[in-house]
Amino acid sequence: MKAVIYEKYGPPEVLKITEVEKPQPKDNELLVKVYGTTVNAAVVNGRKGIHPDSKFFTLALRLMYGIRKPRKPILGYEFAGVVESVGKDVKSFKQGDEVWGTTTMLKHGSYAEYVCVPEKWKMGVVAIKPSNLTFEQAAAVPVAGMAVLQILRKANIQKGQKVLIYGASGSTGSFAVQIAKYLGAEVTGVCSTNKIEMVKSLGADKIIDYTKEDFTQSGEKYDVVLESVVKISDRKCKSVLKPDGTFLTIKSMTSETDEKMEYLRDLIEKGEIKPYIDRSYPLEEMVEAHRYVDEGHKKGNVVISVFKDKDN
Repeated sequence: MKAVIYEKYGPPEVLKITEVEKPQPKDNELLVKVYGTTVNAAVVNGRKGIHPDSKFFTLALRLMYGIRKPRKPILGYEFAGVVESVGKDVKSFKQGDEVWGTTTMLKHGSYAEYVCVPEKWKMGVVAIKPSNLTFEQAAAVPVAGMAVLQILRKANIQKGQKVLIYGASGSTGSFAVQIAKYLGAEVTGVCSTNKIEMVKSLGADKIIDYTKEDFTQSGEKYDVVLESVVKISDRKCKSVLKPDGTFLTIKSMTSETDEKMEYLRDLIEKGEIKPYIDRSYPLEEMVEAHRYVDEGHKKGNVVISVFKDKDN
């Protein structure tokens, strides 16, 4: 099968397409034919071997993935596809099921035509995908969607509360705007000029263009501020929070669970939220996709079409 591998940390050019042996599922595993995967922040950090937050997080990343070179040759942290076959102990899935999920802490990622994932494991999750999304769209949801859902739940958002999303046009920010709106909040999105219409389309009630206005000088007070791009601190946001307001950051530790996937699938199938897709690239153009994301101007999600999405 075709797979994108990397043998050293670095720029997009370290990614190479090659032929590798097709995996065989163990007794507790599903073999998934991958139709869609993504280029997200986690996979970019893994490719570079550098975490943008600090040297401490970079060290943690290297301890996890390899000090001098990657131990995990195939990247890709989320996927959507079709179950090709199942191991004899698998109970909840069958051949032909359309699924989505993550490869968190597995030996191989989803930058390949096929991936094996356990039916259940501690760090990641696989579930039946939403019926109203293409595979490419579905692949863009699990990592950012679950993280945002868990973080927003900490604030216990109530109807009518004012929520500010800093970085509203990114993958996590775009989900945060939609989920906060679903919870009944009045949402203000902070983004750059060329992304205003995109953030409006997600349902934001107000937009602050950070290239023209400092959101801390608006005079507005918020019940919740979520920074989704790791560029502002709680200290900077203190002046715009109400006395009992809550500051949230995407740097928070999160977990991946069946319950979160079911919740997101329900919202998607009801039409309450939808992943925003900026660009789609075929597997053969993985390097170009990573170059584009490295430029730092993407809107929402960048997806990779591994096999042609049969829903298109």
